[in-house]
Formats: sequence, C-alpha cells, structure tokens
Amino acid sequence: MMNPNPACTASGCGDSVHRTTGPAAEASTLTIDVVSDVICPWCYIGKRRLEKALKLLGDPSGVKVIWRPFQLNPQMPAQGIERRAYRTAKFGSWEESQARDAQVAAAGAEEGIMFAFDRITRTPNTLDAHRLIWLAGQRGVQDAVVETLFRGYFEEGLNFNDRAVLIRLAVEGGMPASDVERLLASDEGRADVLREEAHFKALGMSGVPTFFLNGKPAFSGAVAPPMLADAIRQLLPVPESTSGSQTM
Repeated sequence: MMNPNPACTASGCGDSVHRTTGPAAEASTLTIDVVSDVICPWCYIGKRRLEKALKLLGDPSGVKVIWRPFQLNPQMPAQGIERRAYRTAKFGSWEESQARDAQVAAAGAEEGIMFAFDRITRTPNTLDAHRLIWLAGQRGVQDAVVETLFRGYFEEGLNFNDRAVLIRLAVEGGMPASDVERLLASDEGRADVLREEAHFKALGMSGVPTFFLNGKPAFSGAVAPPMLADAIRQLLPVPESTSGSQTM
C-alpha cells in the first residue's frame, strides 16, 4: 500500500515521510516555509493539501507561506533532457515511469489536479523557475506564480527552458513582464536561490515537499490536510482573552 504522504527525491518519488517537531517560535505570525521543486508532482499536491489545511483552520490571519528552492536535478543541462529518455534511464523502463505517473495522477485527481504527463516532452533545468519564484516573493505574488508554474508544467506540458514560457507564466501570476525579462537576461537572484537551497540541504533534506513551521522542520511529504492543520494549529498565536477586561 502506498504511503499517503510521499515525497520526491533525486532518485524518484517515493513513500518516505517524516515529522520532526521542535518548540514553537514566539512570534505574532506563523511562517510556513515550503521547500519544493516546480517539477515535483507531490509538491503540487502538497500545495493543494496545505491550502485545504488552512481552510480547515478558517484561513487564519497572520500566516505567511514562503516557497523555498530545491532542485531535484541540479546537474540537469540548461536545455533539459527529453523526458521519455530521461525517465526510462532513471526508472529502468518507460513502463515503470508510466506506472509511477499513473499513481501520482490518481492522487492528484483527488485534489482537483489534472496531471497531463503525456503532454510533458522535456524534463527541464529548474534554476530559472526558482529565480522567478524568488523574485515573485519580493513582489508579493509568490504563491500565484508558483501556482502558474505548477499548472503550466503539469497540466499544460510547457517547457520551462523556453524563456517565453516562463515570462508568460510569471505575467499570469501577476509579475510585470519587464521585471521577468530583466531577471532572465541576467544572473539576478541566482546566488540567493543557490544559497537558500544549500541551507536546506545542509539541514539534511533530500526530498520535497518539506514543510517548516516557524523555522522548524515539521513534515517531509505531501501531508494529509488534517495532520498538517493540527501541526499549524498548535503554533498559531493564541488570541488575548478579553473576558476579564473592564471598561472605565
């Protein structure tokens, strides 16, 4: 039976999941760092499950979600690799790759995601996509850009190594085209993305998605919404009681 909280690693998407809960940070807001890669299907599913978890809590105010970079294939050529050839070499056969895709597609359908793996022709290098997410965070539209990137790759089969594609998706997510064009024409954000990625890998991370709550590692894997909601609830600021207040 497949673990309901699987994660993706450099060797493929597996069933590993762990939880490490540290002490709650004293803060007026709750920060949720989601370490992910835009070509990780369980990260897309994890995004939907996080959204459901927050809805279970009534979409509490003061919760900030930040998307952090992790490249499943950091040595991928800049132009990417033909997906069928890459996946066949990775999993031993195209049939095994298709079987894994079918498992993910079934899980995605339960979250309202229509994976279209048959439309994806290339496995891309994702560094530029992560640079876009980094810049989107500075522009206040990070979640929207992450959404358009996930949808573009997994549901439309778009090639992330085509800069015109990245520009279009970033603009759909609310970024000015001029900002995106400037970013992609330079090395802006590259050092920042690689530094963030190195930080999380230094913590022992090997799979995504991984969720950090107030800086503490909480879950690795596409966690079920109730489990994630319970962990978030424990760290939400407690409203000040007004029962003992007096009006003068």
